[in-house]
Amino acid sequence: MRPPISNALYGVFDYAAFPIGMLLVAPILLRRLGIVEYGVWTITAAAVSTGAILASGFGDANIQYVATIRRSEVKNALLIVVRTMMGIHLALGVSIACIIWLLSPMAAVRVAGGNHLLQLDCLLSFRIVGALIPIRALESVCISTQRGFERYGDAVRVSITARLSGLLIAIPLSAIEHPVVAIVAANALLTSLSLCIQLRSLKLLCSGASIFPMLSKSAIKILVGFGSYSWTLALCSVVFNQVDRLILGVFLGPVVVASYALCTQIAQPIYGLAASSLHFLFPYLSNRRAAGNSSRQAVWLALACNFVFVIASGLIVRNVGGHALMRWAGPDAAQAAAPVFSMIVWSSILLGLNVTGTYTLMAMGRIRVVTLLTFAAGCLMLMMMWGLSGTLGLRAFAYARLVYGAFSLLVYLPLFSRLLLQRSTFPVSASLQTLGEEI
Repeated sequence: MRPPISNALYGVFDYAAFPIGMLLVAPILLRRLGIVEYGVWTITAAAVSTGAILASGFGDANIQYVATIRRSEVKNALLIVVRTMMGIHLALGVSIACIIWLLSPMAAVRVAGGNHLLQLDCLLSFRIVGALIPIRALESVCISTQRGFERYGDAVRVSITARLSGLLIAIPLSAIEHPVVAIVAANALLTSLSLCIQLRSLKLLCSGASIFPMLSKSAIKILVGFGSYSWTLALCSVVFNQVDRLILGVFLGPVVVASYALCTQIAQPIYGLAASSLHFLFPYLSNRRAAGNSSRQAVWLALACNFVFVIASGLIVRNVGGHALMRWAGPDAAQAAAPVFSMIVWSSILLGLNVTGTYTLMAMGRIRVVTLLTFAAGCLMLMMMWGLSGTLGLRAFAYARLVYGAFSLLVYLPLFSRLLLQRSTFPVSASLQTLGEEI
């Protein structure tokens, strides 16, 4: 199988495997744990996901520079970048872990209320989550380096195996005393094992050299330039995917929030599958540009595939999503969501159409443009939601998401200007030449 196709399939597998696993085990865990402890487990899972995203936000910088450097002749530059990224992610992971550790007592009281036994479980679970964040942050360096080498398969297989094993082991652990703590601890152990395997693969990629974390001033300088924007993008994804539900809850109440959340969850795979399957474009184009090869044909082909997939999947979701909503949420929630479901689907279609443009600009080193457009679109969306919800109700949120999706397509303005002007090279930064002298 050709590497781009294989990487695309592994990208889809990485995106879809864990959510599908969650859906399969959720009824069993809900029945065994009960609604309260199941809710605590869900909160801890969300905390792990959010913390890991923020702690590994520099991962795209690693992908970009690994894909670029491996075609260069700069001695030892790749190893310097990878080890420095290990140091950056370890520092971020430890910082977030400390914040979680300090906030754990307050969070446990808020989640468990007056149930002192449940408070203890929450406290222990949150603190295990804090310890897990640096592990996930280091693992992300291994994964992003593999992706920089356009080798998605090895990293995805190890990572997904560990995460799915965590779901499977949660079933027998749900029957013991303090099940949530046991499940979170087991997941931490499995993630640690996954990290050990990933580190071994990373060491082989680096020709057996030491991969102990370090902080090279030259590497930090070039990584932070790209990584600060990629970290901001990660933060935006966390904020913009959660704040809309908070605003909706304030104005319209929990029933409407549930209907809206289900609509967005049904529509989310339109963008998610497009983004995960085309992620290989980022290292692929970065590598080609570093070698001075034109990538115009690859970009146009990816754009065509992106368009066909997103439109086709969007139409399928639009036609069958209403029936799924009725089956999952019941007639009341389906009726509440009916006026906005189609608009939310189209907003996901618009968002999915920007995937090729986003990855291509990132490969060009134009991450700042992508970040500023995303931030501006997200702020506009939240302002519309807050300002119009009092008069338009739930429709305000659907209109705002449509505007967000349409605004995101502006990434194609700078992209097309570069393609039409045939600017196809992306030279290795001159600052990389100093890295070989630091080891």
